[in-house]
Amino acid sequence: MNRTITDRHRAALTRFPDAKILVIGDLIIDHFIWGTVNRISPEAPVPVVNVTRENLLLGGAANVLNNIYALGGKGDMCGAIGLDTMGDHLLELLHTLGSATAGIIRSGDRPTTKKTRVIAQHQQVVRFDREKSGPLPPEIQERFFTYLDLHLADFQAVIISDYNKGVVSAELMAQLMRRLKAGKNIPVIVDPKPHHLERFTGATILTPNLHEAEKMAGLSIVNDADLREAARRIKEQLGCAALLITRGEAGMALFEADLDPLLIPTTAQEVYDVTGAGDTVIATLALGLAVGLSFSEAAILANRAAGIVVGKLGTATVTPEELLGETA
Repeated sequence: MNRTITDRHRAALTRFPDAKILVIGDLIIDHFIWGTVNRISPEAPVPVVNVTRENLLLGGAANVLNNIYALGGKGDMCGAIGLDTMGDHLLELLHTLGSATAGIIRSGDRPTTKKTRVIAQHQQVVRFDREKSGPLPPEIQERFFTYLDLHLADFQAVIISDYNKGVVSAELMAQLMRRLKAGKNIPVIVDPKPHHLERFTGATILTPNLHEAEKMAGLSIVNDADLREAARRIKEQLGCAALLITRGEAGMALFEADLDPLLIPTTAQEVYDVTGAGDTVIATLALGLAVGLSFSEAAILANRAAGIVVGKLGTATVTPEELLGETA
């Protein structure tokens, strides 16, 4: 199997603008505080960060959508935010992308999730989160179902981006799969959290990292035999067509049907920051599948995208030109 970019990949990238992806999941604002450290505080053994700049970016499932647009595709979000200034800012960022926001429900029940990272000398010093997790009120769930009834037929693939904040529930997944079985047959690509794995039964492909795969399979993965057994257990439990396990510096491993595993070595040259790398992987994979690439072809493209994005600081994205190696 050719693990490099091929003419089919290049042709697929030209079709990305024709693909529209629905992203369902937990919306997050990523707040980055950038600065320098020159001394240790006299008050406690901690660095004193001299702040030079800060920014607010789309995070969580919203970063998946950001990656889709960066790659030339289009998409919409289905999720929940608070009735607060961070929610306002998230909607502004989505409008800037050109994405519709009809699938985003505002709730006074919880704040918009915000993750703040302090970065100094290219290193993350600390992260603190403002959030409220747990199940969403039934009336918000019902509004999600109404959105699916009105808009699901508009998309060529669905991404489930589960950050375990409460949007991706068993009922939501059941309602989604029921509607897909009754209508348009499109791939469902899931970036899962190991909790309540059964809710993803029937998904097309899942993209856990190695640690998540261990939890999902109930197995410590220390060698290739363990990796194969973990994949077998997960696929048997969920009935998914394929499983793509991301393995950090070891690259990725794709398991599909009765084929031998496809081990894809990493293309990363340097790793500065893994923040949001899984978002880049699932966005690239979904776009590839939506425009007709096979699982293996789409996985190779996603692996290349991951290798690029981990070389960037902060919540980053990848462009088609970078995937093709056409940037300086």
